[in-house]
Amino acid sequence: METLTEVQPAFNPGTPQSLAELGISESLVLDLMLRRLLLEGYSTLENLSRKLRISLPIVETLFRQMRQQQLVEVKGMVGNDYKFVLSAAGKTLASERLQLTQYAGAAPVSLKDYHDATRLQAAQLAIDRERLRRAFADLVVTDQLLDQLGPALISQTSIFVYGPTGNGKTSLVERMLRVYDDYILIPYAVEVDNQVISIFDPVVHEEVRADDPDRDPRWVPCRRPCIVVGGELIPSMLELRLDEASGIYAAPLQMKANNGIFIIDDFGRQLMSPRDLLNRWIVPLDRRVDYLTLRYGVKFQIPFELMVVFSTNLDPADLADEAFLRRIHNKVYIDAVDATSFDEIFRRVTARRDLQPEPGSAEYLRQLCLRDGRTELRACYPSDICSILEAIGKYEKRPPIVTKSELERAAALYFARI
Repeated sequence: METLTEVQPAFNPGTPQSLAELGISESLVLDLMLRRLLLEGYSTLENLSRKLRISLPIVETLFRQMRQQQLVEVKGMVGNDYKFVLSAAGKTLASERLQLTQYAGAAPVSLKDYHDATRLQAAQLAIDRERLRRAFADLVVTDQLLDQLGPALISQTSIFVYGPTGNGKTSLVERMLRVYDDYILIPYAVEVDNQVISIFDPVVHEEVRADDPDRDPRWVPCRRPCIVVGGELIPSMLELRLDEASGIYAAPLQMKANNGIFIIDDFGRQLMSPRDLLNRWIVPLDRRVDYLTLRYGVKFQIPFELMVVFSTNLDPADLADEAFLRRIHNKVYIDAVDATSFDEIFRRVTARRDLQPEPGSAEYLRQLCLRDGRTELRACYPSDICSILEAIGKYEKRPPIVTKSELERAAALYFARI
């Protein structure tokens, strides 16, 4: 986990010291304590405070209420702390609350606090060509392309990246996250109508170590998220998902991507049709808000504060109508590479793989790639061909070699005959 100490987030809430400051109902916090105790058996005030991410004064206040209602039994002391368990009445009540939801993790934040935090943490980029060049240093990118990407990234709205297949669109959009040098705070969960929606996901959120003892521990310091989906995207991924067994809602992908980037790769090839996706997001892209619905019909608004990147090798006109394309202000075309860029890609690929090409190999590979009616050089050709050369070497139990005859052999395997 990376440590960040110099950059401070735009949103940095202090630890609530009372139920009023916590922003969620007392009954919800009490339910969390009951479920946590039922799961753990013995506990202490300090342990509950740590597990539920709420301050000790709040835990102490609710513990006194539970003790008055004979929901807990004190079994001893650990230093100045109580060691206690649920009473029979407490176990009965906790079991009832467990039937509604099994959530017993960090206390959620209120929907209002989530709205405020997301708005305050909206990205504000100050970038130029030189900074972009550093961000994409491991790719061969022309200044012309950088000068298109710069304004598009500064806008922080949506980008349509399109062009022929194999020219690095996916590699390019996945590196857009590098333009951010800050971190944000993401809540473990959000409360809506006494329901818990889990947001923090260690699979997609990269936690950073940014120690601040005064910060509300219900918020996790993370790098700005970057979520990439491809052909697996289906409508349910963009809606709340209720786990029937646990009673916990999982946030949709766009909610997890707030304050970051949401990349739809190979747009147009999803199980979800382009028209369905575009109709689903025509309002969020335009108004920067989205609407979700709980299982029993309660509808609520969430921020749509993210940059959506559509990447495709299909014709935009075949994917969306003019009304939708108008809402995507930035359209960046990734063309086939020229000879100079192709040779530089070949040089980098062979150097990275510790291959020693014979003189003239790059030019000869270009000629091979333009045979049989092929008219464009693709950025993917050098890497793909070198992978085949390495496979040939392994097959023949020798180091891979890069000669004209070997390139001819690899190209014959790579390109389909017409």
